[in-house]
Amino acid sequence: MAIIITDECINCDACISECPNNAIYEPDTKWSYSDGTSLKGIVKTLKGAEVDASEENDPISDEFFYIVSDKCTECKGFHDEPQCASVCPVDCCILDENHKETEAELLAKKAWMYNE
Repeated sequence: MAIIITDECINCDACISECPNNAIYEPDTKWSYSDGTSLKGIVKTLKGAEVDASEENDPISDEFFYIVSDKCTECKGFHDEPQCASVCPVDCCILDENHKETEAELLAKKAWMYNE
């Protein structure tokens, strides 16, 4: 599963620098697939959609930090546990029940983002 940040977030900024996938963004900040990854140009997502990796997408939240589920791997391949959750002082980084993924799927996502 990907991780989400709940509305209990206090915007402390502890999580953003811990994310190895650059999947966490500040409130009201646009995001792209290429941010912090090896993705460039037109790429096919693991769900089969073609996207411009550099295209800026609308923010998911304008109130609190947010995680882009298409970039979140729960830190698989980097760490033993999600780093955002381990540093969050208010425990608002939780599993996203709407984005259930197996460990193999999370590792495939990591490989896709870094051309492994």
